[in-house]
Amino acid sequence: MSEPRVIKKYPNRRLYDTTISSYITLEDVKRLVVEQVAIKVIDARSQDDITHSTLLQIIIEQEESGPPLFTTPILQQMIRFYGSAMHPLFSQIFEQGMQLFTEQQAMLSEEHDQFNRMSHLTEQSISQWQQLQSQWIQSFMARQMRKAEAASAVEAEDPQPTI
Repeated sequence: MSEPRVIKKYPNRRLYDTTISSYITLEDVKRLVVEQVAIKVIDARSQDDITHSTLLQIIIEQEESGPPLFTTPILQQMIRFYGSAMHPLFSQIFEQGMQLFTEQQAMLSEEHDQFNRMSHLTEQSISQWQQLQSQWIQSFMARQMRKAEAASAVEAEDPQPTI
């Protein structure tokens, strides 16, 4: 894979594309992402990688300018996952789900017999989602068992006197 296209963000909030030696807009960055051009946005002053926050800014603008992709209840649930024990698992499942959706979308665009293909993809999706759910349940149950074992160990070390 080639090096990502470096875009510098200056304190005046302007974006400079070092590949074409020109200032660009956030809309241009969005276009690069849609075209699947690897990008890296760097703060010109600190040299910090600010790609993540720049992409979030694009998502916010998209959410505000048209029909939202994320409903309010979905956003609220996502916020609840931050800082919880489920945060890493949610992130992993969300990323895998997006990858699965992207792969299926690519397969559909390549396939002429979309109706039959959709049936096959649905079966695959159900199977993969069941596997993800099974992994999540196993992880959750293992975590619960560790908590129960830890609680039992504490009780065994400090038994309560009976009256």
